[in-house]
Amino acid sequence: MLMMEGIVMEADSTAVVINREDEIPGILDTDADIDTTEEQLIGCPKIMVIGTGGAGNNSVSLLNNMGIHGAEIIAVNTDLQALQLANTNKKILIGKNLTQGRGAGGDPEIARRSMEVSRKVFEGILKDTNLLFVIAGMGGGTGTGSAPILAQIAKDAGAIVIAIVTTPFNIERDRCSKAKIGVRNLRQVANSTIVLDNNKLMQYVGNKPINEAFGMIDQLIAEIIVGVTETITEPSLINLDFADLKSVMNSGGTATILYGEASTLDPETIIRNTINNPLYSCDFKKVTGALVHITSGANLTLKSTELIANGITKDLNKKVEVIIGARLDPCLHDRVKVIAILTGLDSNDSVKSINKNSKFNLTRVKSKFDPGIDDNNLNRWDIQLIR
Repeated sequence: MLMMEGIVMEADSTAVVINREDEIPGILDTDADIDTTEEQLIGCPKIMVIGTGGAGNNSVSLLNNMGIHGAEIIAVNTDLQALQLANTNKKILIGKNLTQGRGAGGDPEIARRSMEVSRKVFEGILKDTNLLFVIAGMGGGTGTGSAPILAQIAKDAGAIVIAIVTTPFNIERDRCSKAKIGVRNLRQVANSTIVLDNNKLMQYVGNKPINEAFGMIDQLIAEIIVGVTETITEPSLINLDFADLKSVMNSGGTATILYGEASTLDPETIIRNTINNPLYSCDFKKVTGALVHITSGANLTLKSTELIANGITKDLNKKVEVIIGARLDPCLHDRVKVIAILTGLDSNDSVKSINKNSKFNLTRVKSKFDPGIDDNNLNRWDIQLIR
């Protein structure tokens, strides 16, 4: 039995579950492990965020540092040393007997088998889950092989599954081939698969230090997850709930999620920052359902809300179901955050490249994770499309 940051609990012969806050060693009881009364569960969706593999562990660590209300965060890996570095309250080592905790060696099949033999553990953990975020890097072993199985387990349990993955650089030829298979497998089971391409990262922030460049993707992933979670768990003036999310997600096809943020109440700037992120894009004309939620400080007006929502959805077909929500958060002051969930896309539309003739102006601005930079915008990067 292993000891790490608390207690290690052997859930079965192949998976080890680590709970940071536990004090007494024991076998994981997936029913007793959830200390929630029936009254607390009523009206409150069960949301889980699982990062699998090295890239997934990095993303959930940042998310845990940010803080998220209403979701449980778990790190999963076949590599014990890598798992020790993850900053989450619960960690699960899979495939202990297959890998001896030394990783999958870049082999997705080893990771797939590791997740399969640990299936019962995750069936218990994901029981009654309403929404699961799966985060992974495609092209390596653990994330590529385990993420689709994890998504399938959650889907079988009745959950909505949103997968957020990164893909390798073109020069990583073998990893690119594995990544394509991993993304294809994920799309077959997830309600939404958001693909963030490292090649676009190279194009727009290639001259930045490597930790800052990869930190941009981790932050974007975290902001998307926090945005969606707060949208359906926090009270709003124009309310959106889990039923709205489920209705949009079940409208057919795959889905994508757009996230935008600005330090101004100018609708044009907010719209541009939401729909023109170079790391992902979609064909708006093929969308069949949309959910748009706007969060701002106390100065957000009804007119601005209407202009922002119209600007984001103006290219959609008139028959598309559009659900709008708005919430005031005094801590944001004059800042605005927008989450747009668009469904009905086919598998290629959700990662469609932006027009090659478009040019982007990338400037460094202030981040709540990087307070040393003197600027009024909360975003780490301000990406502006120049027509």
